[in-house]
Amino acid sequence: MAPRVLIIGASVGGATAAITLRGLGIETVMIEKELSRAKPCGGAIPPAAFREFDLPTHLIDRKVKHCVIISPSGQETSVPVAGSVPTDDDYVAMVRREIFDGYLRERAQERGADLIHAQLTNLDVSASGVRARYRSMSDGSEHTINADVVIGADGSYSPTSKLLGLPALPRAIAIQERIALPASQMARWEDRADIYLGQEVSPDLYAWAFPKQDHIAIGIGAGPGHTQRAKELLINLKRRLGPALNGGRVILREAHALPMEPRKQMAFDRAMLIGDAAGLVVHTSGEGIYWAMKSGELAAQVLGQHLDVPTAQNLRAYERKWWKQYGTMYQFLRILQWWGYGNERQMEVFTEMCRNPDVQRLTFDSYMHKTMVPAPWAVQMRMTWDIMRAQVRNYARRRTPLRITEALRH
Repeated sequence: MAPRVLIIGASVGGATAAITLRGLGIETVMIEKELSRAKPCGGAIPPAAFREFDLPTHLIDRKVKHCVIISPSGQETSVPVAGSVPTDDDYVAMVRREIFDGYLRERAQERGADLIHAQLTNLDVSASGVRARYRSMSDGSEHTINADVVIGADGSYSPTSKLLGLPALPRAIAIQERIALPASQMARWEDRADIYLGQEVSPDLYAWAFPKQDHIAIGIGAGPGHTQRAKELLINLKRRLGPALNGGRVILREAHALPMEPRKQMAFDRAMLIGDAAGLVVHTSGEGIYWAMKSGELAAQVLGQHLDVPTAQNLRAYERKWWKQYGTMYQFLRILQWWGYGNERQMEVFTEMCRNPDVQRLTFDSYMHKTMVPAPWAVQMRMTWDIMRAQVRNYARRRTPLRITEALRH
């Protein structure tokens, strides 16, 4: 009997879609090219993911409770990870993708989904069904598989999207190094993560230092037009980290692409796209893991309702529901990235804005619980006043970067 649903990609989005489909009793097959190396990623996940997807907390390497934002001039803003109502879930979970992805794949298989270690080579979607061709990664042999519907969960380059004849999305690039540090150095990163802003480390996004179980992951993001400078930007980040990396040893260097815009259409006749393949990475933070999982879950739920008539009209209920629930958040974060990362003076304003307690609470309410709660009028006025003062301070006079000032002193 032909599988009813074929999923291309068995990372977080594809595996979550498979788990959801199997919960509905739908025959499911996943095709995944890379099983040993996980997607390079900062690995930050909100606690909401662990609640909503019933995930064990042993997957968490570190619980970050302090996020330090470092401006282009070297000013620091320490932001406690806490929402309006304190809970035990006030943290950012740091995971290693090779462990996190592997767990979800295994859960999908335990629920009855089949996994094929192979590379998709061709895809034909017709009125009668889906026919895919793939090459086995073990022996190179070619095979064909038939299905009723295909879900593309295969990343920003998405062979599924390409074979469906869809245009490529604009992409950013991220380069990351994993650095093993002596225990004395790792103590600094017990529950802290750093975000670095500045043209020299990321002209239009940000750079990061995220703690893992026995190492830190440092990386930079570079949008279209800046990708050729990615290696240079990473070197600059290491210079800014300076003594914090003393005694460190690079254990892995990795890179990946991030889609910069969501697709206008994410569902077609007998085909759906989720996660990075659909461009569902949010602006400002570049967060994608949670959104890949949520899109995989929602796509599978909609597909379960329309599997007997999987037309574009029926399957596009997935994207209508998606944008109804999350459209406001995506639009807000798009505007925030444009406003906060536009130039170095604006990055200084952004850093100062993050000192406002109301901004801090609203930020982590939306991050940890994935809801946009309107701020009371008085709160909006306080935030607006603080932002206006920061704008005046940073645009009225030129500021000498603190890191340059310190270098001149020595």
